[in-house]
Amino acid sequence: MNIYRSTAWGFPCHPNLFPTDMAKKTLQPDDFELQTTTVWSFPDRGKWATHDAKYRGNWSPYIPRNVILRYSEEGDTVLDQFVGGGTTAVEAKLTGRNFIGFDINPAAVQLSRQKCDFEFAALANLAIDCADARALPLDDESVDLICTHPPYADIIHYSEDIPGDLSLLKQTDFLEEMKTVAGECHRVLKNGKFCAMLMGDMRKKGMVVPLAFKTMNIFEQAGFKAKEIVIKEQHNCKATGYWKTNSIKYNFLLLAHEYLFIFKK
Repeated sequence: MNIYRSTAWGFPCHPNLFPTDMAKKTLQPDDFELQTTTVWSFPDRGKWATHDAKYRGNWSPYIPRNVILRYSEEGDTVLDQFVGGGTTAVEAKLTGRNFIGFDINPAAVQLSRQKCDFEFAALANLAIDCADARALPLDDESVDLICTHPPYADIIHYSEDIPGDLSLLKQTDFLEEMKTVAGECHRVLKNGKFCAMLMGDMRKKGMVVPLAFKTMNIFEQAGFKAKEIVIKEQHNCKATGYWKTNSIKYNFLLLAHEYLFIFKK
């Protein structure tokens, strides 16, 4: 028996996946203000609509909302090829944008579909499916905005052994594969449009690894130009106990920021 049903968004949703606490939450943020500087900080990460922090490593919905509202128009098509927990998908729907989401992990695809399974007046077409960010099943220059949050190499493993999962790769191999990702971003994005990507750094053997700027350079080599570099403060860093003690003992600073790169094609 098929327990899935078709929806207007272009993907199947399980009827029992509708969030049970939606009645207690508002669909839109009460305190949203469009960011106007290159330092972003969201102590309250945002819990409107179906947003939550249960998916490890997902970004605050304030980030894609700012990007989408500043760099696209209603009816535009937004792409997130590392859709993860579905944060960008939800924000695209709430802001009246069409959305295409991909992830190499079927569990992430199912979760993202679940997050988008709520009633909303805006007419937006959403399609979320499994695909590899290095080989996007999209036509050239078919996307108005890319808004994405890739893994930071192997800091968080999002699967155990899925072939092509970039979160399983060490830094060198990860950066090599990001060359193909950047090329695909450049291929599918329309001329004059923007690609927004959040990336953080790493620390190995006490030394900082500037993963973010290494990735930025890869995107520039693919043909993008850097329009903005935003420093995004992290508020979920636990600087207590073990890490605080070791920070002092071994003389290193805890990484408490990420970079949001805004590229223009």
